[in-house]
Amino acid sequence: MKRVMIAAPASGSGKTLMTCALLRLLARRGLDPASFKCGPDYIDPMFHRRVLGIPGGNLDSFFSDEDEIRSIISRSAHEYAVIEGVMGIYDGITVSGVQAAGSSPDMRGSCYDIARITDTPVVLVMDVKGMGQTMTSLIKGILSDDTYGLIKGIILNRISPQYYRKISPLISGCIPEDVNLLGGIPSSSDIHLESRHLGLVMPHEISDMTSQIDAASDLLEKHIDMDALMSIMGECSTCEPAVSGNITDHSRHVTDPDPQGTAPVIAVARDEAFCFYYEENLHSLENAGISILEFSPLHDSSVPPEADGILLGGGYPELYADRLSANTSMKDSVRQAIENGMPGLAECGGFMYLLDTLTDQEGRSWPMCGVIRGDSHYTGRLGRFGYIDISFPDGLKVKGHEFHYFDSDNNGTDAHAVKPGGHAEWDCIHADKGHIWGYPHLWYDSCPEIILQLKEEMIRYGQFKQVF
Repeated sequence: MKRVMIAAPASGSGKTLMTCALLRLLARRGLDPASFKCGPDYIDPMFHRRVLGIPGGNLDSFFSDEDEIRSIISRSAHEYAVIEGVMGIYDGITVSGVQAAGSSPDMRGSCYDIARITDTPVVLVMDVKGMGQTMTSLIKGILSDDTYGLIKGIILNRISPQYYRKISPLISGCIPEDVNLLGGIPSSSDIHLESRHLGLVMPHEISDMTSQIDAASDLLEKHIDMDALMSIMGECSTCEPAVSGNITDHSRHVTDPDPQGTAPVIAVARDEAFCFYYEENLHSLENAGISILEFSPLHDSSVPPEADGILLGGGYPELYADRLSANTSMKDSVRQAIENGMPGLAECGGFMYLLDTLTDQEGRSWPMCGVIRGDSHYTGRLGRFGYIDISFPDGLKVKGHEFHYFDSDNNGTDAHAVKPGGHAEWDCIHADKGHIWGYPHLWYDSCPEIILQLKEEMIRYGQFKQVF
């Protein structure tokens, strides 16, 4: 697969816009590209999906080992791919943690680590608005830490054509010969992706999203040396796992515990309020023999009658609290199904939906499903942000991530979360054999037993439904 990673010195540099523009440009050329996102992000892959019409995958070196990451790339049937970076190019686990004095930074979770693992060339996008010769110092500093020589191109973002012509000889003179200064993108008042407390505004909320991406791809084609960029994309290896067949994606090798061979059905909430899902998690469910059926807590009146289990993902329930609260038939259906024994998973926003109430940012309290006693409320700051290792009393361990500005007065005590490095820990999650409900987003392949248990409980519940 020919591929490139779009990275930057910091968040807000234009990675998402540049990635979407490049994906659009490749699609215009009939190259049928795929997309990936570094790290545990949900929203950026939605922008990729809006551009391509296909889901975007996540590559994360905290969640997955190196062979698993390579296998995600190698399984793709696409000839071209664009990988969007996360935060600053070298920002990994130690960004959100505490680094012990004298210890080396933990690069896991950084886009540079993903580029190293997958042997992907990197194009560095730099927002240089308001910057002069200092940009050369910044470039030289970033290149000095490029241990594996992966940075192959530089794009200057938000720079006038006149100043680009003036500064480009100076920059070209301070970078190695194998690093291409690909061009400069001028500012455009017609292109702007807004943000909110969990990241970018959702793609469906931007009425002119398509025209913005088209305009950005036009700018890219006009101001960037696309021949050089395509050449960089062609410098990749095949990205196969280190040992042939050594793909530790256990969910693809489990024994089907259903003797009848009938796939149980999990109802997955998918609408404006609930839309944060790792595509690899959904693949894990399907590969474990679970059939996915989507439904909308906002728009539908009940949980699908075919459902043997339920998955309530994250999202922005606080933005739709009035409508979720007003849909009493759906709330009653969810509560009744769970009270009748329907197993399932609820993560972050989905967990908030199961509580008694949700108090929004204006202080208004909205009744939710009432499955779990308690309220969720806005705190104005990130709570327990970052990667975590989660342990359950039965010995199961799963990797997860938290990223939320809301919190609850009843987060659960049935599991224990520990930050990488052990500098912080806390109890969390409401769980038994049939359900896991809490703020953490889980990476299912880090503990395939969780999915096997869920499937067994779904089969049992399905048999119960047939009797009653």
